[in-house]
Amino acid sequence: MTDLPEFDAYLSLAEVSEDDHRWAFGTGFTDPLAGLDVAVPPSIDAAALAAYCLMLGDDALIYSHRLQQWVTRAPELEEETALANIALDLLGQARMLLTRAGQAEGAAGSKGRDEDQLAFFRDEGEYRNVRLAERADADFAELVARLLVFSAWRLALLRQLTSAADPVLAAIADKGAKELAYHRDYAAGWVIRLGDGTDFSHARMQAGLEAVWPLTGELFTPHPVEAALPGVAADVAALRAEFDAAVDAVLAEATLRKPESRPLARVAGRAGRDGVHTEAMGYILAELQSIARAHPDATW
Repeated sequence: MTDLPEFDAYLSLAEVSEDDHRWAFGTGFTDPLAGLDVAVPPSIDAAALAAYCLMLGDDALIYSHRLQQWVTRAPELEEETALANIALDLLGQARMLLTRAGQAEGAAGSKGRDEDQLAFFRDEGEYRNVRLAERADADFAELVARLLVFSAWRLALLRQLTSAADPVLAAIADKGAKELAYHRDYAAGWVIRLGDGTDFSHARMQAGLEAVWPLTGELFTPHPVEAALPGVAADVAALRAEFDAAVDAVLAEATLRKPESRPLARVAGRAGRDGVHTEAMGYILAELQSIARAHPDATW
């Protein structure tokens, strides 16, 4: 039976469904930017656009790396596959956003860097991701709690950015929002399953939420870069309202209470968006950048 072609896992990796999606990757290989003019519209501050795309790209890049670290550690093989696919989606978003950041840098008059230069050859203080993205998860309950928070926030954010004045950012957001809808649903399913399960799983799920919650405050703190991008950056008040509605619905179904912990303290008023990170960030970059820095002229 397993000799039949339909049971060949390697052939299945390349199998295309009716909507041109491959099962192993979920989002297909169509280029969402095909045919778009990548010139930065004259009405947009190119330097601010570069900084904003860098923020969004760093969120995706660092969180993707964290999820990749769970491959071989998840409780079931199916969950490893799901987490790997989510990580791949975020990596794809990171690549497009970092590329757009480099294009906007060039439009602003500086030497535009490519995605590899931005991913592998910046120091810790040059990264602009929120600190939620860099946190290490203590267990699977904490992982799905963080994934719920991150995906609910980023989905609401990208939905707003689908109408951004920059057409490239809008196209990236449109593709990413479709992916984030799956990420949020996946996390919500596990939060409900654990929260409304046994007494033990309920306690672990509540503990996971409590551990992650102090990092949510930073998600809704406007940054000066956003103020410089009218028509591009998201509406923070609307973002918070959509996030709260989605998370509250999941927690009610999961019989979990919404944490009331205070936000993680900022350092002299600065946090991840300003290049101020937790201790975990240095370890992530040491792993993420080691090959590229050891062999900077290598080609693959």
